[in-house]
Amino acid sequence: FVWDEDGHIVTNLHVVRDALLRQGAELEVQLGDSSSSTAPLVFTAEFVGAVSKHDIAVLKISAEPSLLVPITIGSSEDLRVGQTVLAIGNPFGFERTLSTGVIGGLNRSVGSDDGNILAGMIQTDAAINPGNSGGPLLDSSGRLIGVTTAIVSTSGASAGLGFAVPVNNVHQSVEFIMHEAINNQTPSMGIAILDSETARDNGIPEQLLAGGLVVLYVYPNTPAEAVGLQG
Repeated sequence: FVWDEDGHIVTNLHVVRDALLRQGAELEVQLGDSSSSTAPLVFTAEFVGAVSKHDIAVLKISAEPSLLVPITIGSSEDLRVGQTVLAIGNPFGFERTLSTGVIGGLNRSVGSDDGNILAGMIQTDAAINPGNSGGPLLDSSGRLIGVTTAIVSTSGASAGLGFAVPVNNVHQSVEFIMHEAINNQTPSMGIAILDSETARDNGIPEQLLAGGLVVLYVYPNTPAEAVGLQG
C-alpha cells in the first residue's frame, strides 16, 4: 500500500525476498485504478530497505503525487479483542478483495515461512489467504492498524487464524528504513543479520551473537556477495 506522496510503498519482506535474492530480477508496483479504459499503472520499484524482525519492506516508485493516495495511519495502542477489522489484498490473484472480521487476540507469536518467530501480532478471523500478504488491515474507520502477514492453516487457505503486524511496529520499521536511506549513516554491505530479539524468539542462544554477526541473507550485487559471504 502507498505510504506517502513521495512514492514509498510498504509490503512484507517475504513478498519481495525471492526477487531480491534472484540475480537480474526486478520489482514492479501496480497501482489500483478504477478506470477500465486505461492500462494498469505499473512502475518499476526500488528496494529501499527492510526490517526482518517485523517482516516489513519499503519500496519506492517514481509516480506523480496525484496518482498516489497515502493510507491513513491509525494506532495499535487502543485495539480491543472483538473490534471489527477489514483486510484488503489479492488472494489467489483476485485483485483488491475485501474481507471482514474481528480481532481475535493481541500480542500473539507466530512462525514465519523462513523459520523466524514474529512476535506481538494481531490475530484476526478476517479471511487472509496467499496474496493478502503485505496488504493493509484496517479498522472500521479505514485507518491502518496492521499489515496482514501470516496464516495458520493445515490446508494453506484461510482457517480463521490470520495475523498482522501492528501498525506501531510498521511505523517504527518504516521510519527507521527511510531514516537510514536518507542519512546513509550505516555502511551498505548487503546483508540481513540475526538480531538478539529474533534469536530469543527462535530459541537461539544469545551467546552465539557475542562472537560476531550472524548473517541470515546476502542480497545480490552487493559488497557482501562480491567477497563471497553466504547466509
